[in-house]
Amino acid sequence: MSERVVHIDIHGQHYSLKSDLDPQYVSELAAFVDEKMRAAALELTSADPLRVAVIAALNIADDLARSREHGAGVEGRLITRTAEIERLIDGVLDEAQARVVNE
Repeated sequence: MSERVVHIDIHGQHYSLKSDLDPQYVSELAAFVDEKMRAAALELTSADPLRVAVIAALNIADDLARSREHGAGVEGRLITRTAEIERLIDGVLDEAQARVVNE
């Protein structure tokens, strides 16, 4: 895919980004970051843009860490459940094979 310039606005600032990513996806990412920046600005008494950006980045990092923890838990349960199903199937196949041999 070729590199394109995507125009976005985050927290009242206009940016032109060169990206190989789909422009719609970049716009959605920018909207997400803008939302986090606005939420952080509401929490702070200071309007310093750098401070707002750092708080927004920390909130995004927290979201990511929590989703990874949740995903790891789900993944672990799926692996455990898959192993249980595999043992059940192996048991059924072993019984079926034993019946065929005994017939």
